[in-house]
Amino acid sequence: MRVLVTGGAGFVGGHVVDELRALGHEVRVIDRLHPGAHAAHPCDVPDDVDYIWGDLADTEAIASAVAGVDAVSHQAAMVGLGVDFGDVEAYVHDNDAATAALLGALHRSRFAGRVVLASSMVVYGEGRYTCVEHDAVHPGARTIERLEHGLYEPLCPQCGRVLTPDAVTEDAPVDPRNVYAATKLHTEHLGFAFAREHAGCAVTALRYHNVYGPRMPRDTPYAGVASLFRSALERGEAPRVFEDGEQRRDFVHVTDVARANVLALTNDDAAPGVYNVASGEPHTVGEMAVALCHAFGADEPAIVGGYRLGDVRHVFASPERAATALGFRASVDFDDGMREFATAPLRAGRVVATPSISGVTAR
Repeated sequence: MRVLVTGGAGFVGGHVVDELRALGHEVRVIDRLHPGAHAAHPCDVPDDVDYIWGDLADTEAIASAVAGVDAVSHQAAMVGLGVDFGDVEAYVHDNDAATAALLGALHRSRFAGRVVLASSMVVYGEGRYTCVEHDAVHPGARTIERLEHGLYEPLCPQCGRVLTPDAVTEDAPVDPRNVYAATKLHTEHLGFAFAREHAGCAVTALRYHNVYGPRMPRDTPYAGVASLFRSALERGEAPRVFEDGEQRRDFVHVTDVARANVLALTNDDAAPGVYNVASGEPHTVGEMAVALCHAFGADEPAIVGGYRLGDVRHVFASPERAATALGFRASVDFDDGMREFATAPLRAGRVVATPSISGVTAR
């Protein structure tokens, strides 16, 4: 099978490429090497992969990229919370417009295969919660006033009690609370609109939880929390954990994420729809920071309080739908994964003051 991987020189995309090659598939990559993710042109790309160093917004480049492919793994995206709302044009262009350009090219090429989209748990906003009196409830955004006073837990919108977090399922209401989240949800919507108009196409959106592992981008405003902590340790600094460190997440290793992608692309039966890609074992951000510090041989992390507007308190996942439909369960243990990540190679990028809106960055 010939598979196009967008953003295939990046973090998740590169591991998807590795997994496909190991299974004997023919791989083509399109990647524009956004400087926020790549400080230099990669020098270790495999010889048996067809690389197009181009932009999804380039009509000629994307037409060449989709020609003759049987399936697509769409990993190219600008990720993370960014600097502030000034990033909005870049996020919308790099995520929404670039996805539209890809789907438009597939439409023109009369593509009739599978498309896997890299989505994110951020589309949920807060995760799932229960109230002792009102059962399952969906809390609103945390207020600045409560955050400023160090009151981080969401409250029941009906009685004001502190809620108990639970694993979120794919049928939970979506509630994107920052620009990145909004663009990822729109990416899903564009993909499913494409599928409805193209008989024979199956579109699968994989909602990644907190991905970490080798070749993760280093410390930039667009990096994940694991990368920020690991980069701090390399600088000889203690990781700075916002809030009280008790916010819960699901940390999933990048090789497991790559395997979920390949299962969605290659299983005998297509599995359209949305799926959590997660370990199913939540840990607090503080636990993750401690595990990295211990593996790195460093002192304990610094719990600094404060908050990032747009962050949510708890979001972790039920992996059952992916297990049933894709045959996917995460295999990398949290402690083992963190020990590996503490010394694994990271990929350098350059911080760009105003992110370019001329294309896509590799995830």
